[in-house]
Amino acid sequence: MEKQTKPPVLTALDPHLDREATRYDQPIASREHLAELIKTHQPPCTFEQVATLLQYEDPVSLEALERRLRAMVRDGQLISNKVDGFLPVDDKDLIRGRVIAHPDGFGFLHPALGNAKEDLFIPPGQMKSLLHGDVAMVRITGTNKRGRLEVALVHVLERANKRIVGRILVDAGLTYVVADNKRITQDIFIPADQVGDAKPGQIVLADITEQPTFRRQPVGRVREILGDHMAPGMEIDIAVYAHDLPNEWSPEVLSEIQQLSDQVADADKQGREDLRDKLFVTIDGEDAKDFDDAVYCETYGTGWRLYVAIADVAHYVRPDTGLDKEAFNRGNSVYFPGRVIPMLPEILSNGLCSLNPHVDRLAMVCRMDISIDGRIVDYKFSEAVFRSHARLTYNQVADMLVLRKIPVRKQFETVIDSLETLYELYHVFAKQRKKRGAIDLETTETRILFGENRKISAIIAVERNDAHKLIEECMIAANICAARFLEHHEIPGLFRVHDTPPLKKTEDFSTFLGEMGLKFAAREDIKPKDYSLLLDKIRERVDFHLIQTVLLRSLSQAEYNPVNCGHFGLALEEYAHFTSPIRRYPDLLVHRAIRHILRGGKVAQYHYSKDDMLDMAAQCSKTERRADEATRDATDWLKCEFMLDKVGESFVGIISSVTSFGLFVSLNDIHIEGLIHITSLSRDYYQFDPVGHRLVGEHSGQVYRLGDVIKVKVVRVSLDDRKIDFIPADSAMLDPNAAPRKNKKSQPADGDKPNKKKRGRSGKPKQHDKAATPAPSSKKKPRKKR
Repeated sequence: MEKQTKPPVLTALDPHLDREATRYDQPIASREHLAELIKTHQPPCTFEQVATLLQYEDPVSLEALERRLRAMVRDGQLISNKVDGFLPVDDKDLIRGRVIAHPDGFGFLHPALGNAKEDLFIPPGQMKSLLHGDVAMVRITGTNKRGRLEVALVHVLERANKRIVGRILVDAGLTYVVADNKRITQDIFIPADQVGDAKPGQIVLADITEQPTFRRQPVGRVREILGDHMAPGMEIDIAVYAHDLPNEWSPEVLSEIQQLSDQVADADKQGREDLRDKLFVTIDGEDAKDFDDAVYCETYGTGWRLYVAIADVAHYVRPDTGLDKEAFNRGNSVYFPGRVIPMLPEILSNGLCSLNPHVDRLAMVCRMDISIDGRIVDYKFSEAVFRSHARLTYNQVADMLVLRKIPVRKQFETVIDSLETLYELYHVFAKQRKKRGAIDLETTETRILFGENRKISAIIAVERNDAHKLIEECMIAANICAARFLEHHEIPGLFRVHDTPPLKKTEDFSTFLGEMGLKFAAREDIKPKDYSLLLDKIRERVDFHLIQTVLLRSLSQAEYNPVNCGHFGLALEEYAHFTSPIRRYPDLLVHRAIRHILRGGKVAQYHYSKDDMLDMAAQCSKTERRADEATRDATDWLKCEFMLDKVGESFVGIISSVTSFGLFVSLNDIHIEGLIHITSLSRDYYQFDPVGHRLVGEHSGQVYRLGDVIKVKVVRVSLDDRKIDFIPADSAMLDPNAAPRKNKKSQPADGDKPNKKKRGRSGKPKQHDKAATPAPSSKKKPRKKR
């Protein structure tokens, strides 16, 4: 593209023109200049008026201006009215964020970075014109009965749902699509001429042709019939479409990958550090297909020299290409049981970028010098060519290093010595981890095994051995160095941050521990070591898992942020994601930043600004949550299907969560969770104690507490709602085939009436002050008011 030799008159007055000129071949007015221009002009200001003020006439500048104005509306810097006029935004009064809808009709606004610190409550009336995931501009209107900040909608900036997957429903002669995603609480009306061949009960994909407003529900048309309800594999198709996961490659991407072969070109190896003689190995699970990290360790002085080689995805995926746009849109690979939606096409994820054994591969290598006490005393990043000398599994490495099985050691005798050195380093890393106070939680991961027709044959726990921990420590070390590199060079990038827990949560945790006879000082400057020392103290207690679960819930959630805030859980001052660029876009961004500096680039000339990273952080955090929700939905559907033929059977489980409306119980051995509703407990009034995580019977004194062992009977399984209902196994209250007894509808957490009569979904319990069942007396005791 030719550079513009003479900028338009008012663009020349732009104080940020030099910055724009370093980033674009044909610079246009900066966002700051456009906002000021529209503000000083008599608003609203149309696109044509803005273009005239800037004296833009050529098609390239006009197209670029249109894209920038749209982006400013999307990002909340401008508001677009109904006649395409642009209005300035007063940042003091308005807050931009993403809508998190609740199945009961209300919602929350999760503010964009820098907008506000807490989620804001959106009443049901304001949710009428919003759907889950929309980006909106709101104004704080006050506080509700619960003291939570409440907002009113000002403007919808971005619609998240253009398509909806759900079941066809016909009611009074009218056709609707009921969204599979229960956070989409509004049914989509389908006009008679837009139904096509879809029949009631079928799963369809529907385009939303008219978004909801305060006066009208959304309108759509059936785009595709996905199939019948119980078809094999349907659960993943539903999750993919319900959460709008990109799962097809654009023509631009397909065109770009046609130029790639399955071998690294000789020209691409030139000018790189040659590490092919180092005995690198990959260590992954048995079913892994994309290998994005390899390790090698040798003694160095009195300590060690550790090499972590990461697939050089940045070499193949360049900024602003079709591949890059698609990777950014996807944000990460999504791992369903038995199926993967990759971030990159297979020729890269399983081919050129996968560190397969005995073939040359390009890598970004982090070389670290480690002291005798496990500290990183020096590090260096380099672009390299190397090869993996063995593809190892975690179990094989554990057999060699922990169990010292001779046959396996002989099978991999060429790399056994370097593995032994690596194992020595792991033990030193583990001591250093403990010394700095990293929080080590004992959690159980599960794996679903399939039989014929994709039916679950078993759900098994995945055992973590020393090989898992060894690789984890190596990756943490490389991630630390990547974060230090970003900090040192002050180049825009994304950090993986984990904030200190809020004081209120630590106070509640302290109160809970006090009832257990344990002391824990809640304070604002709490340290990870405080939690670590507590875990060491209670590890042998019978209620260890109970306390650990409550501890985990007291911690903040990790996220991506362009500002380094440290990682509380790992007890680190700096941390970034660097080690998985095949499956995580934030890692790719970190690679690009490192690559830019290694090639002599200046920070001012870098492709991304710090403002760009704010958008990147929001997108990457959003796609991470989207992937988690999609995989959870698919997994819950599969687990419900697995339990369909087990209605009436009894199981032993552990109470995994206590809410005001009942108990969630996780079944031993099969690792499936269901709900004992409050109405299924013995006849009594039950007081909910959120700090003590328990329900207490007012008359009987019966206590149900988080972590208690309980025997339950399966009474109901709903695939549509992905819910499994239990009753206590000794309860004679219900026949398994009887309809459930209904409790009086209770208010949602923030005191606003729901617009749907649905129970809170599994895993997202609503918080109430009290729940009760009828007292065993001739005169029913009235329900107490809050």
